[in-house]
Amino acid sequence: MMEFDIFATVQRVSVIFIPALLGIILHEVAHGWVADRLGDPTARFMGRLTINPLPHIDPLGLAVFVITSALGGFVFGWARPVPVNPRHFRNPAKGMMLVALAGPVTNLLLALVMALLLRVVLEVNPADGPVAEFVVRALYYGAGINVGLACLNLLPIPPLDGSRVLAYFLPFNVAVRYMSVERYGMVILIGLMALGLLDKLLLPLMLWCLRTLFSLFGLPM
Repeated sequence: MMEFDIFATVQRVSVIFIPALLGIILHEVAHGWVADRLGDPTARFMGRLTINPLPHIDPLGLAVFVITSALGGFVFGWARPVPVNPRHFRNPAKGMMLVALAGPVTNLLLALVMALLLRVVLEVNPADGPVAEFVVRALYYGAGINVGLACLNLLPIPPLDGSRVLAYFLPFNVAVRYMSVERYGMVILIGLMALGLLDKLLLPLMLWCLRTLFSLFGLPM
């Protein structure tokens, strides 16, 4: 019984690792790419506009990702933030808002692509054999994880992307005070996750987004 549980855990982590890692990396690359397009070359100069995972990996974020993947429920993890210097932007506040939006939008687009690929794979070869089953599960989990990454990062908790979007619409003095909470942001997130509140905040939105996405391609939940 114990051997079966260990095997199932390893299998679960392996199935979601590649699409989740891809989502986390492309999320950060999107931040850097949009910043570069807006005039800030910092990410490009530091070698962060690459899909090579090594420059993006945060050891603690990776460890949390593996642990939450193994435990089941909400999968949580993070990469090294892409450095952005808003002084290079013509409009720093608007630039930071656009850079912040780039990450979640990329995750939603990636989820859309994975759902489309899942529909194609099921039409061509409906999980017949271990390889096809692995691909189907990876695409299924990948779509869900990327929807989750988008929803998580849109929460208005500094330093998540949603906070930078909200800050753009706040008066300057209020925005400065609001963003000062950033130093406690990770503690707040881990606390919400430990109390089980993160699931309650995100799951309804995630499930609605995923149902809407899957319905576009006639996929079951």
